[in-house]
Amino acid sequence: MTWTNLLKDYLSYLKIERGLSQNTIDSYQLDLKKLILYLETNHITTSPLYITKDELTQFIYSISKELNARSQSRVISGLKGFFNFLVFEDYRADNPIETLESPKVGRKLPDTLSEVEINQLIEAIDLSKQEGERNRAILETLYGCGLRVSELINLKLSDLFFKEGFIRVTGKGDKQRFVPIIDHTIKYIEFYKTYTRNHLKIHEDYTDVLFLNRRGKKLTRAMIFTIIKQLATKISLDKTISPHTFRHSFATHLLENGADLRAIQQMLGHESITTTEIYMHMDRTHLHEAINSFHPRR
Repeated sequence: MTWTNLLKDYLSYLKIERGLSQNTIDSYQLDLKKLILYLETNHITTSPLYITKDELTQFIYSISKELNARSQSRVISGLKGFFNFLVFEDYRADNPIETLESPKVGRKLPDTLSEVEINQLIEAIDLSKQEGERNRAILETLYGCGLRVSELINLKLSDLFFKEGFIRVTGKGDKQRFVPIIDHTIKYIEFYKTYTRNHLKIHEDYTDVLFLNRRGKKLTRAMIFTIIKQLATKISLDKTISPHTFRHSFATHLLENGADLRAIQQMLGHESITTTEIYMHMDRTHLHEAINSFHPRR
């Protein structure tokens, strides 16, 4: 079996049986193609059925010069998943990379925006332009609901349950969750729908998609990044931000104002509470308040 054939089978497995998102699958594919390119460049003809730990270790060493510890760990994790798949499918008896240790990675703390900075970004939107109301609704939705960028661009009209105060969000692995939405955010989405979206010539494939470009088609991830980068430049914001920064800010501000960590976990769609706990570093003042208020020896 060739690398190409087994890679194709593995990608199908990730999509159909594991139900992973296309972005995650693309990342796995990219990392495995790096290995294949390394083998070709160095004239190593071994197949995935017989490649050894030493050969894989040399590959990891070669990419360590250009990738940081976090990226190396991701590549190693992806390779372990691939060879576990080969073992599971009885293509080989062992996982040659099973015992290879990943470099130690410190937990990356997310960047956040203050409420003032978020307001400044939104106020910098030029509402005289056709896309102005749309962009304001986008930023209000990112911050108001804590969505991932992929969840935002795939949000549909049929996902809006404003009377009930919720939106239906399709997250990683096509898992759906209901996220509460406040009246403030609803107001700007409705304004965009009425005064911008209703005047677009909408492509027949995207009639149910909420946020559209001027051609009536679904926005891309890159377009959302561009909108935010341009606004950050406009207000001379001295931070590197992305759509995900609004999600981090959403979670951090909820926690700072006393929201329950498990409630935040459900809204963000995190499978594990430990993923949500990363936000605990942002403001520890509530911890002091808790012990001063409730400990019997306060």
